[in-house]
Amino acid sequence: MKRINFILIGLVASVLLFGISSCTQGNASSTIEAESMDQSAVPATLAKFEPKEEKVLVFAGQDLESIGGLPEYNNGYADHFPIPAGVTLYTGIGPNDGSFGGKNKTGLQGIYETMDSGNGPSNMKLLMETELFRHSMLAIGLSMVNNEKKVAAGELDENIKKLGVFLLSLGERPVFLRIGYEFDGHPWNHYDKESWKTAYKRIKDQLDSMGVKNTAYVWQSVGWVSDPYELEEWYPGDAYVDWCAFSFFDRWREVQMLDFARRKGKPVFIAEASATISSPTSKFDGKTKETLLGNPQQAAEAWEKWFVPFFDMIENNRDVIKAIHYINCNWKVRPMWFENPTFQDVDARIQESPEIMTKWKEKMNNDLYLNASVDLMDHILKTTDN
Repeated sequence: MKRINFILIGLVASVLLFGISSCTQGNASSTIEAESMDQSAVPATLAKFEPKEEKVLVFAGQDLESIGGLPEYNNGYADHFPIPAGVTLYTGIGPNDGSFGGKNKTGLQGIYETMDSGNGPSNMKLLMETELFRHSMLAIGLSMVNNEKKVAAGELDENIKKLGVFLLSLGERPVFLRIGYEFDGHPWNHYDKESWKTAYKRIKDQLDSMGVKNTAYVWQSVGWVSDPYELEEWYPGDAYVDWCAFSFFDRWREVQMLDFARRKGKPVFIAEASATISSPTSKFDGKTKETLLGNPQQAAEAWEKWFVPFFDMIENNRDVIKAIHYINCNWKVRPMWFENPTFQDVDARIQESPEIMTKWKEKMNNDLYLNASVDLMDHILKTTDN
């Protein structure tokens, strides 16, 4: 099913709603969602690095230990499963004063040297130069917490340039850059909306001016926070967004992004996902149930209540979901998450459960899922020369 955008041209409401319902072909779209969207009349084309067919790029993260495949980090995802199509690591565009567990005085930590800001060790250059990952892409979670106003004002242009130099050093290797990810996660990121949008645009404009062409720009919502009106308010514009994205944790039933992305004609990246089971109070205090995949009973519950819905969402939305990132992390040992109610009791490493390990491998052997291979680039739209 092809994604098609429609323009608001002053048609009466009944015609507008008919157009949107024909776009989604049976996927639920509320009147509220339909009324406020800025649409285009031109059929959507593939986005940068989008699979040419209804296939899904598989990423693993979110730190060196979780990813594995290295002599000093050898019990991660890559040591037990097919080498993923991409790996995900995180950094910040500017200094972090300790907000949300991170500590860094300059920004851009974990790009050129191994650093740990409380979320596990990161070294992007190391991974990209490792032979095992020679056919893997890179996804970067670029935080702007406490820095969006500085970026918007041009005070961190030098850091943007340094990031651009790194991206250019990767040649044609595809990079997915998640600028200010989880923009609407106000309780923890507390972004100023207008400053955030200006900062997002400034980063892309600056990288474009440097000739960076190997990067797709990813606009990532929390998933369950914003309604369609609010998503539209955060949207920086079609020219600045290659992929829409959201996080898939415990409140996955409330995701609002899929139909929004369809109307924008954008593919979707489930940019953060890790096995977390809702508790009766999750809506009120964020607390999830203890989820230790090394515990057979908890692993069985996690498979039924998290993994099955996760794969169902992917496989029932093949027209729009084109990439996923599983965070294969022992969250409870990371200082950043010690006080976090969602992750403080979670060990989501798949290899800790023989049963889930077997089921995950069966899924990854399905032709729907793209992992690293010599012909991986033949499956995606290559637009690095644009």
